[in-house]
Amino acid sequence: MSARSATSPAELTLRAVPAIKEIDADAWNDCANPRVSTVHAAQPVSEVRSISGEFTSESPYNPFISYEFLSSLEDSSSAVARTGWQPQHLVADAPDGSVLGVVPCYLKSHSRGEYVFDRGWAEAYERAGGSYYPKLQVSVPFTPATGRRLLVRPSPDSERIREGLTAGLIELCRRHRASSVHLTFLPEAESTFLSEHKFLHRTDQQFHWENGGYDTFDGFLEALSARKRKTIRRERRDALAPGITVEWLTGSDLTEAVWDAFFAFYMETGSRKWGTPYLTRKFYSLIGERMANDIVLMMAKRAGRFIAGAINFRGSHTLFGRHWGAIEHHPFLHFELCYYQAIDYAILHKLKYVEAGAQGEHKLARGYMPVTTHSAHYIADPGLRRAVDDYLVRERAYVEAAGEELAAAAPFRKDLVEQEQD
Repeated sequence: MSARSATSPAELTLRAVPAIKEIDADAWNDCANPRVSTVHAAQPVSEVRSISGEFTSESPYNPFISYEFLSSLEDSSSAVARTGWQPQHLVADAPDGSVLGVVPCYLKSHSRGEYVFDRGWAEAYERAGGSYYPKLQVSVPFTPATGRRLLVRPSPDSERIREGLTAGLIELCRRHRASSVHLTFLPEAESTFLSEHKFLHRTDQQFHWENGGYDTFDGFLEALSARKRKTIRRERRDALAPGITVEWLTGSDLTEAVWDAFFAFYMETGSRKWGTPYLTRKFYSLIGERMANDIVLMMAKRAGRFIAGAINFRGSHTLFGRHWGAIEHHPFLHFELCYYQAIDYAILHKLKYVEAGAQGEHKLARGYMPVTTHSAHYIADPGLRRAVDDYLVRERAYVEAAGEELAAAAPFRKDLVEQEQD
């Protein structure tokens, strides 16, 4: 598979690999999380992300698209062919063999673990006699967090390399006789780019917290209405009332005993929510080895033992909340670990955002505002494409209207909102 670069007489070669280990780790990371300078190139990305100038606002460090995170999913048998996630990562090589761009891509036999729901499309297509699976999924498995998907090393030819990777995805779809290609939770700019290259644009909604320059959690509360301030203070007090304390664990704190405790929480809650949890115990050991400085566990302890926890990953500007679990259930403990402790951490470490995962209008009352998320979809069958395109026009209008309605119900003080508008 190859494509001609429009700005170079040499050939840009595209290849699909069945495992990320077939790609050099540094080469992947140079595309996924490029740094502005190479002064600290010998240090792990997790150790230099806070150094001024290393990562830009246009390309902030994102832990989920790193080689360390994606390889841990594969090496732990969490995202592999047996679980319906067959890696088919797309790689763009220069004539000298250097890697210019990569795409985290999977051949899927189902639609689980994606958080952008297309099962209705699959059922409609199969009722009409088509085969929706296999399909190609460009995403971070089991992770509804926005990040770049066409991962290109910065260069004057970056745009052409993205075009080559986009064409390569369509060709990969044809070769696998897949119904479609789906790039989910990507930045709006990437979605716009793909819309110009035969992909359909889809929107959805999450709830994110934005740091308004607060010095303390109380400073954040002062921006809320009096009724919301009172509610949140009561929830935080009640969550810890049964003698519960909270610890933040990161780096060398993440021992195997800690992971044993957290995995028990994950299995208990995941089994109730999904039936079969997606991640294996080995996954946690691997990320603990490979990216411990990017992880923050909020762990609740009572009577000398851990009883609940929430896992977060730290980017250069954002704390990403992922999943939580508990073996004891106490009122408001979920809110405390997943939302309030995350805000505390972001304020202390001067992070700009907290992304608290998918769905959840209940987050609005806790200061997390509606944010539009984006995905891009290539549909091979013209009939299915027309039907999906028509559906997405109406869905985008609904998402926009819902976002406006939710934003109007924000918990922030009306006088502050009016000042910002003025």
